[in-house]
Amino acid sequence: MEIKLINSVYCNVYFLEANMKFRQHKDTGEKKPTRYFSDRQEKSIAKAVKGKQTANSGATAYSKGDITTGDKTGWLIEAKTCMKDQKTFTMREEWFKKNLEESIYMKKDHSCVVFNFGPDKPNYYVLDEQTFLEMKDALEKIDEIE
Repeated sequence: MEIKLINSVYCNVYFLEANMKFRQHKDTGEKKPTRYFSDRQEKSIAKAVKGKQTANSGATAYSKGDITTGDKTGWLIEAKTCMKDQKTFTMREEWFKKNLEESIYMKKDHSCVVFNFGPDKPNYYVLDEQTFLEMKDALEKIDEIE
């Protein structure tokens, strides 16, 4: 970060390229910013769940989360990806708390965190026990009908 005097006002000037993290993309060998990998994952999840990718990853005042489904009910999904292939992935409690708070704000009935172990790896959906039990019961009812 650099501080410059502009018209007698001090401003924080960020150099985007200097602050962005870059990684090699395995297909092309060229370096890509973190946002490239996040955007790819979010689009993939939105397509899979028939949802909508949130503009600016939910950083606006009125729209939260990375992906939403449904109108007044539905899901608020937070996506987390690795920029390179990993054997482990660390989950943070604050991701779940923040996603739950934002799902209430967005009037979504459910929330989950989706992660993967790197680009082009499968996504895994993590949800709370109550939601899991509701889904389990619903699937068991479907099995009884069939």
